[in-house]
Amino acid sequence: MACPVCRAAHPEPFLRVDGRDYWRCPCCAARFLDPGQHPSPAQEFREYRRHHNDPADAGYRRFLSRLTEPLLERLTPGSQGLDYGCGPGPALAEMLREQGHQVALYDPFFQPDLATLQARYDFITCTETAEHFHRPAEEFDRLTTLLRPNGWLALMTCFQTDDRRFANWHYRRDPTHVVFYREETLRYLAAERGLSCVIPTKNIALMQR
Repeated sequence: MACPVCRAAHPEPFLRVDGRDYWRCPCCAARFLDPGQHPSPAQEFREYRRHHNDPADAGYRRFLSRLTEPLLERLTPGSQGLDYGCGPGPALAEMLREQGHQVALYDPFFQPDLATLQARYDFITCTETAEHFHRPAEEFDRLTTLLRPNGWLALMTCFQTDDRRFANWHYRRDPTHVVFYREETLRYLAAERGLSCVIPTKNIALMQR
């Protein structure tokens, strides 16, 4: 088995908890669920339908602003973007549209418009999505190709920092979370693809092509 995040050979057994087996990559430092234990699409969809990400929710907007604020500082007026993994309530896209940017939507369950994956963008947002990737190396390859030169890939995911707390970590307990990134993991993935990487605040990574 190769690491699904960086494709390095020989990941190491990490932890078994709640009947689930986790691995650790010594190359990119990712932790990930055994691929044979991934949830089915039906299981994922049931879980995602429980999410209520209301664009009018002020608290949710404050949460997303941790990504939008540093991203907006770097965008030129009228940029074209893609909200990748937008979910059932694309609040982030609405926030960026309010600032004068164009935002297309893609989500394999809620906005499965493959035409959006044929264009290229000035920015791509990926909020609380990368931890769901079953094939993260392929996903990051795709996201990179969708960026125009100098384009930004803006990621939000809860960074994994403490192996001692992993078993009881709320992020791990979500049954649809199958891969967990450290800051060094994201820097590694960016460097592999020739992207720069900035961490403006906790759990946010901005990568530029």
